[in-house]
Amino acid sequence: MDLTAQPHRRWNPLSGEWTLVSPHRSRRPWQGKVEPVAADDLPPHDPGCYLCPGVERAGGVRNPDYDQTFVFDNDFPALLPAGPEAEPLDEDGLLMARPEHGVCRVVCFSPRHDLTLARMEQPALRGVVDVWAQQDAELGSRDDLRYVQIFENRGEAMGCSNPHPHGQIWATGALPNEPEKELREQRFYWDERRRPLLADYLALEMNRVERVVCANEEFVALVPFWAVWPFEILLLPRRPFAAWREMTSAERDGLAEILGRLCRRYDNLFQAPFPYSMGFHPAPCDGEEHPEWVFHAHFYPPLLRSATVRKFMVGFEMLGMPQRDITPEAAAAQLRRLPDRHYRDALE
Repeated sequence: MDLTAQPHRRWNPLSGEWTLVSPHRSRRPWQGKVEPVAADDLPPHDPGCYLCPGVERAGGVRNPDYDQTFVFDNDFPALLPAGPEAEPLDEDGLLMARPEHGVCRVVCFSPRHDLTLARMEQPALRGVVDVWAQQDAELGSRDDLRYVQIFENRGEAMGCSNPHPHGQIWATGALPNEPEKELREQRFYWDERRRPLLADYLALEMNRVERVVCANEEFVALVPFWAVWPFEILLLPRRPFAAWREMTSAERDGLAEILGRLCRRYDNLFQAPFPYSMGFHPAPCDGEEHPEWVFHAHFYPPLLRSATVRKFMVGFEMLGMPQRDITPEAAAAQLRRLPDRHYRDALE
């Protein structure tokens, strides 16, 4: 099968779903809606930014004059602490609802309003990784929480209205949909082969190389064979481990280093701030052993052909299955040949 020109489906063993790939569509006349380019000339401190040090937030709380990573409970959380036990709804298995509770926090990566993960120095990035691990340890040890989802939405294209470098943590009482699918598929694979699915997948990708973007001694960033978004990335550890608490100091350094390199490549691709949603998937914090699970991160960026053209998930994608035009191999090649140095640093 010619995967470079022929329409085909690709199987995602991590979710148990298919993706349609249509490489021939890159020759069509309409090349996508043109979007405005995000500004990248921000000040180091913005007194109107509710995430900057010393600024009062919407809820009336004033931020401390923090000088490194800063974490606070979200003033407008999507989840609330567990209240009085509510009766679940279940009418013939058709109308079902369950009470849900949890914790929502905001993580300011830096006091600098004008920085991003792509432009932070290695020690500062390591500090962010350490805070993520500390938050996971704290929330994951609670008996009433089953999953700790650490993520970042970057850019207005991904619904982020504030450019200050920050991410979020949502810890939930139930296992969310995506980790639940990944748990199911990784367990099926483990039960059949007694090896972790993602460890075997990484070994295969390291032999083929064509979808690998960058790597260090601890982590590998690659465009997965089944990628949905144009420049999607799957970040995997070379040594299989399941959770933040199992990460060594060297692996924390490696994670910080490869995050910087990957985010700089994203910005360098179109020489503009690159939007994405990214998040880490550790094993569930349910008190069980998870030999089937390999810690990993997903990056889902929407840009398609330039800083002003994005992909939309509509029509067939919503009603049928995800679809992409540019092949994962072509996307990986574009990202792989970009320099590690940020384009703004090179210009300066």
